[in-house]
Amino acid sequence: MQRIVIFLSVLFALQLPAKADEGMWLPFMISEELYEEMARMGLNLTPEEVFSFTEPGIKDAVVSFGGFCTAEIISDRGLLLTNHHCGYGRIQNHSSVDNDLLTNGFWAMSTEEELPNEGLFVRFLVSVEEVTLKILEAVTPEMTEQERILAIRERSRELSDAATEGTHYTATVSSMFAGNFFYLFTYETFNDVRLAGAPPSSIGAFGGDTDNWEWPRHTGDFALFRVYTAPDGSPAAYDPENIPLRPRYHLPISLRGVGENDFAMILGYAGRTERYLTSFGIDYRLEYMYPVRIDIRRRKLDILERAMAESDTLRIQYASKHAGIANYWKNFIGMSESLRRLEVARTKRELEDRFGSWVAADPVRQERFGEVLEDFRGVYEGLHDFRSHPYVFAETMLTGPDAISLARFYNTIYTMLEEDEDEEAIAREARRLREIAERSFRGFDREVDRELWAAMFATYHEYVPEEDLPDVFARIQAEFDGDFERYAEAVYETSIFANPDAMMEFLESPTSAVLSEDLAMSAVQSVFEASARLNERIAEHNRKLQRAERLFLKGLLEMDPFVPYYPDANRTMRFTYGSVNGYQPRDAVTYHYHTTLSGVMEKEDPNHHEFVVPEKLRQLYEEGDFGEYAHNERMVVNFITSNDITGGNSGSPVINDDGHLIGVAFDANWEGMSGDILFEHELQRAINVDIRYVLFIIDRFAGASHLIDEMTIVR
Repeated sequence: MQRIVIFLSVLFALQLPAKADEGMWLPFMISEELYEEMARMGLNLTPEEVFSFTEPGIKDAVVSFGGFCTAEIISDRGLLLTNHHCGYGRIQNHSSVDNDLLTNGFWAMSTEEELPNEGLFVRFLVSVEEVTLKILEAVTPEMTEQERILAIRERSRELSDAATEGTHYTATVSSMFAGNFFYLFTYETFNDVRLAGAPPSSIGAFGGDTDNWEWPRHTGDFALFRVYTAPDGSPAAYDPENIPLRPRYHLPISLRGVGENDFAMILGYAGRTERYLTSFGIDYRLEYMYPVRIDIRRRKLDILERAMAESDTLRIQYASKHAGIANYWKNFIGMSESLRRLEVARTKRELEDRFGSWVAADPVRQERFGEVLEDFRGVYEGLHDFRSHPYVFAETMLTGPDAISLARFYNTIYTMLEEDEDEEAIAREARRLREIAERSFRGFDREVDRELWAAMFATYHEYVPEEDLPDVFARIQAEFDGDFERYAEAVYETSIFANPDAMMEFLESPTSAVLSEDLAMSAVQSVFEASARLNERIAEHNRKLQRAERLFLKGLLEMDPFVPYYPDANRTMRFTYGSVNGYQPRDAVTYHYHTTLSGVMEKEDPNHHEFVVPEKLRQLYEEGDFGEYAHNERMVVNFITSNDITGGNSGSPVINDDGHLIGVAFDANWEGMSGDILFEHELQRAINVDIRYVLFIIDRFAGASHLIDEMTIVR
């Protein structure tokens, strides 16, 4: 493996954490001081047992699940544990009205019954190399910010290609500290991942949107998958002849349970934090981002919820899309409330004032960093001119009607047809589009999508200033008197993107005339071309922002060389350590560190789909039939820890002082919702499924004890 070179300045930055619970640390940078702090809190492992490139260890059991969640290997046969909500879309894909796995759950009683999932992958981290000097060799002081970006991108590609040449690995260069440091991450990817087990949504998603981001929770948010390889152990596409993965390491599972102040460590592919966002950025988001995204997502949810209530077919079709929209709809509400309640911008201004004083005290610093804070101010003042356009566009068009998403794929073939490309090339593109269309139309309902189209175009028109509106809106006014319902009806009556049969007929013999006359295609071209023009103007502000962020971080590291600055999360592996603790969200209120099955029964409401309790679960509860998984005759469901996590950590293993699995992280608490921007030590908590509840559901509820038999259980 390639050796890791660590800059001395970064080592200084990673010396001693101010608070044990803060920090999404790079696990290959476990400094001696950091390790001593964890050992003081109870960790019984060596750093090499946590993370090593030469010996099997915990990091070898932790994978990126689909690029959006985390999962962990829990058996020597490639059994994989993650969250129910991470596997939700796959469970939906296997569901139908006649075989509703979302409602009923699924348990493969043998490997032959496990269900393949097209497009799903898991990714293991193989090696890391620090490449800052190699990257910055391509950069010169005379470069503009855009030239710098392009040079770094090209050098990153060269390094990634060189690292993986002649192998089946993939590699990517990740920026740390806003472009001040760079690391080359090499991965091994497996593409045959099969569903092995999932509880019904009444367990796996108990509490639904009502309890989402809240504590106390009572959710069995877990699902089981299995990784398969070719017979020789190498990664391979799905094949019935593939065999279960033989992993380098799998996590032992503890039945010891958790107690208050117990050590807890979480490893996972943390998504994105912005701990160094300035007060200017916070103010901008509170005015232009959160209100818009909350409003538009609520409009989409209203449409989907009305449709889903009408039939089981629509409920299943739109379950995953609804869950994805709802998750961050509530997150945005919580973020904006927390940022205001905790006065996060004020805290950021205090740091900025200190930074400004430090810069002003030295002429050399003034030369290097003197314009940074004013650059931030100027960038956000410039972005005010575009109001909320990036977020309006993202919510209404990029993630709006399915017909828009589908039509975007047809720009290439449209150009090929217009330019009379050779027929063989057009035929290849048509075959590719046919596969996309088949996937897209599986979850498509014409009436639901038509309603979304009307609502999203009306919303775009409402939010975007008239001078920035695409040409299509003039057409809507001229031909449909500005009536978005009439316009949407015309689109869905005539467009090939709203009719599977018409789409397949077009792909049999594609012509540019069909696309040029298609209302959906012309709308998509108009909207995206107008957005591209706006983005060209916004891009200059974003480049200035990127430069200001890089210099701000560089200055902070110099100003406070012994303060525990750590790089923002960016979907690379991170570890965080803390302890099992309750908290006090407000005056005279104290939350305990765990919940039990009794709380599930207290919340039960047969008339509310989010709080239905399966009859068998109720029976097991009433009989006290918890097997060996109970704690003092009580079945613990969830527990909270002070670990610092974010999106992407969903499914991450919660590991005790001996390196054994004690839970699965799945959520964060409402009071700590501003945590992606500022960690709140007294309030922020990770919400986890107790591993004993997972085993209890697998064993006593599902009768799938064969899955437990292949695990390593520590009693």
